[in-house]
Amino acid sequence: MLNALAQILMTVVPFLLVLTVIVTIHELGHFLVARYFGVKVDRFAIGFGRAIFSRTDRHGIEWRIGWLPLGGYVKFSGDMDASSVPDSRGLDTLKREIVAEKGVGAERDYFHFKPIWQRMLIVAAGPVSNFILAIVIFTVLFSLIGVELRPARVGGVLAGSPAEAAGFQTGDLISHMNGKPVEDAGEVLRKVNLSSGDPIRFTVERAGQPVEIVATPARTTKDDPIAGRVNVGTIGLKLSSTAAESRQIRYNPIEAVGQGVRETGDVLGTTLNYLGRIFTGRENGDQLSGPLGIAKASGALTNAAVAANPDPVAMAINLLLTMMSFAAILSIGIGFLNLLPIPVLDGGHLVFYAYEAVARKPVAASVQEAGYRVGLALLAGLMLFATWNDLQKLNLFKFLGGLAS
Repeated sequence: MLNALAQILMTVVPFLLVLTVIVTIHELGHFLVARYFGVKVDRFAIGFGRAIFSRTDRHGIEWRIGWLPLGGYVKFSGDMDASSVPDSRGLDTLKREIVAEKGVGAERDYFHFKPIWQRMLIVAAGPVSNFILAIVIFTVLFSLIGVELRPARVGGVLAGSPAEAAGFQTGDLISHMNGKPVEDAGEVLRKVNLSSGDPIRFTVERAGQPVEIVATPARTTKDDPIAGRVNVGTIGLKLSSTAAESRQIRYNPIEAVGQGVRETGDVLGTTLNYLGRIFTGRENGDQLSGPLGIAKASGALTNAAVAANPDPVAMAINLLLTMMSFAAILSIGIGFLNLLPIPVLDGGHLVFYAYEAVARKPVAASVQEAGYRVGLALLAGLMLFATWNDLQKLNLFKFLGGLAS
C-alpha cells in the first residue's frame, strides 16, 4: 500500500508541477500583451476553486492561486465570465455603464473596446507563449546537453516481417525516407510508428551503393514503458549502431535556437499528421491522451530519471532535464489544443474576431452562446474520449486492484 501511494505521488506531483508552469506561462502571455495595450485586468488566476492565496496589487489586479491546479485564466475588466464576448447591443450597454461610472473615454481601457488586431494578438499570445517556452527549453537542452545522433543501421530483420518482404538486409544504412535525409535512428522509428498501412520509400546504403526499398508498416499493439499499451506501425527492423558511428553534438546558442524551432515544428507536424490520419480514417484516435495518460507518462519519466543513476546529484540533474523535455512537449500540446477553432478555446475566439474583422460587427450574441454550448460539448467529448483511451492503455482496474491488495 505504501509503495502504491509513493507511486501515485511520483506520478501526480511532477505532472502538476509541470502543468502549473505551463499554464502560468500561457496566462502570462495573455496578461503581458493585454497590459502592453493598456487593458484593465481584474484577476490573474492559476488553478480553479477556492483561493488558497490571493493578493491585490496597486493596480487593482488580484493575483490568485486556486486549490485545483488544472488550469488558469485572466479576467479582463468588463468580463462577466469566460465566454463573455458581447454583440453590438451588449457592447453599447457595457460602454454606457463604463462611461456613467468612470467618464467618457474610460471604455478605451477595456478589452472589448480595443481594436480587433489588438484583441487577436492578446488571445493568440497564450498559445504562442507555449510555443516560445518549448523553443526556449529545447534551446537550453541543445546548448548544454546537445543531442546524440545514432545512424539508422539495420542490425537485424524479423522473419516474416514487412521489412523482410521488402528486401532489407542486416548492415543496411537507412539514409533517406520518402526523399528526406535521415540523421538519427529515432526519425525512422517515429515515421514508421505513425505510418501503418502507408508505404514508405527507403533509401539504404548497401556495399557503398544506394538501394531503393518500399515497405509498408503493419499495425501492432505493444506495451510502451512511457505511454502504456499503444497501437503503432512496425516493419520488423532492429536498428543498432556502434559507438564509433554515433555522434554527440552540442550546438552554439544561435544554432541551438534554430534546432529548438525545428524541434518544436517537428512535434507540431507529428501532431497534425496524426490528426490528419484520424480524419481520413487511417487512425482510430486511440493514441490521444488526457490528464490520466499524461500524468502516467510523467510518472514513468520520473521513475526512469531517478533510476538512471543512484548518485543524488546525478539523479537530480537527470530528473530536471527529463522534466524540462516533458514540459516542452506538453507545452506544445497545450498551445496547439488552445488554437483549435472551438469557441471556448483561444482558437474559437480568434474565429469570432476574424468574422468581426470581415463583417465589421461582432457575432450575434445568440450565435456566440450556441457556439459556446457546442464548444463545451465538443471539448467535454474530446476529454471523455481521451480519458477512455487512458483507461484502456493504463489498465486502471488492475492498478486499483493492486492498491487494495
